[in-house]
Amino acid sequence: MTMGALGVVYGDIGTSPLYALKEAAKAAAHGATIAPEAVLGVVSLILWALLLIISLKYALLILRADNRGEGGIVALLALLHARHAQPGTWRAHLLVVGLVGAALLYGDGAITPAISVLSAIEGLKVDAPSLAPVVVPVTVAILIGLFMMQKQGTGFIGRIFGPVMLAWFVVLAALGIHGIVKAPAVLAALSPLYAFEFLIHQDFHISFGILGAAFLAVTGGEAMYADMGHFGRFPIRLAWFAICLPALVLNYFGQAALLITDPAMIENPFFQLCPDALHYPLVAFSAVATVIASQAIISGVFSLTQQSIQLGFLPRMQIRHTSNAIGQIYVPLVNWLLAAATLGAVLSFGTSDALAGAYGIAVSLLMAITTLLAALVAIQWGYSPWLVVAVNGAFFVIDVIFFSANSVKLFEGGWFPLLLAGLVAFLMLTWRSGVKLVEVARAKLRQPEEDLIETAVNKCHARLPGTAVFLASAPRGVPLALTQFVKHNRVLHERVLLVSVLIEESPHIADEERAEMIEIIPGITRVILHYGFMQNPTIYEGLKLVCRQSKLPGVDLSDITYYVGRETIIPSENIPGMWVWREGVFAFLQRNAERSAAFFGVPTRQVVEFGTELEI
Repeated sequence: MTMGALGVVYGDIGTSPLYALKEAAKAAAHGATIAPEAVLGVVSLILWALLLIISLKYALLILRADNRGEGGIVALLALLHARHAQPGTWRAHLLVVGLVGAALLYGDGAITPAISVLSAIEGLKVDAPSLAPVVVPVTVAILIGLFMMQKQGTGFIGRIFGPVMLAWFVVLAALGIHGIVKAPAVLAALSPLYAFEFLIHQDFHISFGILGAAFLAVTGGEAMYADMGHFGRFPIRLAWFAICLPALVLNYFGQAALLITDPAMIENPFFQLCPDALHYPLVAFSAVATVIASQAIISGVFSLTQQSIQLGFLPRMQIRHTSNAIGQIYVPLVNWLLAAATLGAVLSFGTSDALAGAYGIAVSLLMAITTLLAALVAIQWGYSPWLVVAVNGAFFVIDVIFFSANSVKLFEGGWFPLLLAGLVAFLMLTWRSGVKLVEVARAKLRQPEEDLIETAVNKCHARLPGTAVFLASAPRGVPLALTQFVKHNRVLHERVLLVSVLIEESPHIADEERAEMIEIIPGITRVILHYGFMQNPTIYEGLKLVCRQSKLPGVDLSDITYYVGRETIIPSENIPGMWVWREGVFAFLQRNAERSAAFFGVPTRQVVEFGTELEI
């Protein structure tokens, strides 16, 4: 599991040495030759950012805030029960903050592959400046191949991620030691005083620029928490403290030692550390490592999308399971939208230096939101509010400082991931509000169960042989499809199942707790299937499990007809809710969402759909 964590969790932060110290050193030099004192200050700042933000905050503190083993911002929202918050309450405001945090990961997901692969291919220019024109085309070709590969699944490649990244961290450490040997005086920067004194003696705007650039060294740290459910808390911590942290520190100090001995190497200190004979192999190896880092963030975006759909924050989309392994999924729409954003970033910005301005602002805001939500979870779990405010408050101040430092890069490219995140957050909030309005409209049309009983006993002219399943959006009342069926046919089947799927705020629900059976009257049974937000809610598999558990005797799943309601949304200015143009956006999303029957795994040849128009 530790080896797996190396390949998935630490791919992003593991490739940060390609550009982080270079950008921070350029910010410190601000156009002049960088002084040794500035180099020591920059590398000391990076070291203590890694220790405070990644080691102390994430590895030791945030990883404690798990939802039955699962991590990530959606898991935090589930722990805080923000999903069902009443409008206007503090939990409802918290939900908005959390959804903005989740949306920020999409902005990060577009920038990470772009800056990582671009910075690796730029290594070609170190020995051969004439190759500069091929950097962007090669980067685009690699990224197109990466996104095209997603539909095939990454199971095989995933198995080699860990060993490759282990070799990468060994190379980082070896290069770092090679540089430190030439200038051992760089080890003085282990003291935090170098970072502190360096920052306070700079002009305010220069200090902010250096902080924003140094933050690039910790981007990717949020993956430790997001991927906790895949690997577990202990393997993630072991991989960080035993392998990643020592290798990263050695490499950053090696680059700093190189700059002390030769400040002219500031254009690309990472590749200049390498002996000339191994330069091109290192470029190739860097490209492989950055592809792995990109794959990790793409898989993370797929996983976040699945969780958001399950919890009702995004419309239903086609999700393909590429293997039996947890988290091995492919979301076609998200994949190609992410590909368009990533390729757009490469073609628009052109260099890793330009992209560095766009990178960091989304991640630093996400880290601040995570710290805030984790503090509220700790208080909810009974920790002393004073202790939580003291500890999380200190980290929140650090996060805000880094976010403020990155904010100065807003017009240098920082707007790009924020624009993407703002668009996703808008769609999430619009979808969630629209779903609530639709449920209100449904509730007005939905018959109470007493009417169903009256209809079944006194008004049905006949009972048809066989079993009918009516999908119900709510675990109470009569599904609109059933109301339509009885209204037009005046008959009912001998056996009627009202099936609802409820997504719980736990990541996984055991098979024994899957089904809740409620007999309304003989022959009419309500079946409520409970799934966790990390599970695939398949109605057919759920009913098969119920039959295996002998809770539905005499039901032949191959001889069932499934009746599903399909709603057409009509935006209306006369009904209070959202602005009518947002209702139009919601109607568009609802119209293009995955059909209920397909999303919930209902056998295609056994489905009958009933259409209903709903005004919101």
